[in-house]
Amino acid sequence: MDKKTVGLSDAFKGNTTPKSFSKNPIKGTKFTIAISSAKGGVGKSTFAMNFALALKSTGSKVGILDADIYGPSLPKMMSIKNKPESKDGKSLVPIEQYGIQCMSIGFLVDEETPMIWRGPMVTSAIKTFTEKVLWNNLDFIIVDMPPGTGDTQLTFAQQIKVDGVVIVSTPQEIALLDVKRGIKMFDKLKVPIVGLVDNMSYFKSDDGKNYNIFGEGGVEKTAVDYKKNFLGKIPINIDLRIAADSGKPLFEKNPQHEISKIFTEMANKVKQSFL
Repeated sequence: MDKKTVGLSDAFKGNTTPKSFSKNPIKGTKFTIAISSAKGGVGKSTFAMNFALALKSTGSKVGILDADIYGPSLPKMMSIKNKPESKDGKSLVPIEQYGIQCMSIGFLVDEETPMIWRGPMVTSAIKTFTEKVLWNNLDFIIVDMPPGTGDTQLTFAQQIKVDGVVIVSTPQEIALLDVKRGIKMFDKLKVPIVGLVDNMSYFKSDDGKNYNIFGEGGVEKTAVDYKKNFLGKIPINIDLRIAADSGKPLFEKNPQHEISKIFTEMANKVKQSFL
């Protein structure tokens, strides 16, 4: 069958009532790393895109699965506007951008279309992306998780083999409350936590002073308290935000940027844990 563009109705036709399936690796991948935040608005998706690119720079073959069904951000952050193709009318071919294989619900709907779906439809979409996407021989697939501890997190933790989770948080106490809930959820479901990241850790002004806008040390202390690895701090940086909004992540735009170097350090730390 000739390749064709797949729309939302095609991708999920006959797939609205998900059946249970075994806890298996995502086809075409070696290791699955989930990027979780438990709380929204802490920069998890920006981290996920740059982290994936940093991991690619270490020589690994990498893909990104945007698992945030209600609020997909990968199409905007990676500047992807086309729809995925299908070789057989059943499976989806990931779209490659900046050397990364990508898939998102945002590829199948218009940018401003709200996903008004109940839990079973979300689970069905996750099943489609983990079973029917033709991921091509990836060393790592980075899964950008939605905030919270709901259907998507449970689907991945209970039904899909997740090799590790990176938890991203600001040092703000209200964010750390959700992080602790997330840690307990993953521990209870026996999903290994690779480490915690302190994002928006501080703001460095032109005079060289650091301002701890969201507090200080909370993420590292949480990592120590729960006996998890602390992967490091990422400061607030306008270049990081501008790059994300432009559709070309900072690491792709400038791999020698001081923030990009932090991502490289974190990528190497995480990669070492799988060797």
